[in-house]
Amino acid sequence: MNLKIPILMYHSIQVPHDNDVMRSLHVKPVSFARQMWLLSKLGYVGLSMRELHPYLEGKKQGKVVGITFDDGYLNNLTAAAPILKKHGFSGTCYMVSSAIGGDNFWDHHLGIPSNQIMNQNQILEWESFGLEIGCHTKTHPDLTTLTYEVQMDELKQCKTALENITGKPAVSFCYPYGKYNKQLSKLAKNVGFETSTTMNRGRAIQSDDPHQLPRIPVNFHTLPHLFLLKIVTSYEDKKH
Repeated sequence: MNLKIPILMYHSIQVPHDNDVMRSLHVKPVSFARQMWLLSKLGYVGLSMRELHPYLEGKKQGKVVGITFDDGYLNNLTAAAPILKKHGFSGTCYMVSSAIGGDNFWDHHLGIPSNQIMNQNQILEWESFGLEIGCHTKTHPDLTTLTYEVQMDELKQCKTALENITGKPAVSFCYPYGKYNKQLSKLAKNVGFETSTTMNRGRAIQSDDPHQLPRIPVNFHTLPHLFLLKIVTSYEDKKH
């Protein structure tokens, strides 16, 4: 049986201002808490991508869901990590290595407000909750516009930087903006990542390329009934 496994995609866990550009990138902490409670009540276990990998390979079976956060916002640590811990869940935060201790500089030209990124000590605190740190490149570029050499540099430098901080292998990767192609998925594998997530919408199945994994977006407008539809029905399964 080819089970369908939801991999949730979050960004910022905070209350946005009414006039914020791209306020949909944010999920209110109270909404995130409700969503994790719903998963728990439904019998799901929230996992990091490292922990989810054996399920995607078919080596383990269970009612599981992947939980991912793109970009590495400090509010992932302050607002989301305690809630994950409360439910015995894990998750993966994909870091942009050159932004560590800074902010989301790649969004400034779009008018998206500055949002603080975790520093090295906060990354270690995130891991102390039993959570995973993954790679989101060095500078958050559209990788498909770069030469192979620069693509390699973006992935390798991010991986090395995070491994130097955590002392652990960085095995999970996420494509910035969800932009990728077959060459990039091969590169991610060759660099040493076990999984790579995209912004393709749908629940993952075991026959998926582990370096082209779809996810389910959760944003400011994801009300509880819609969240449930995304998890337990074919609502998001546009790919499969």
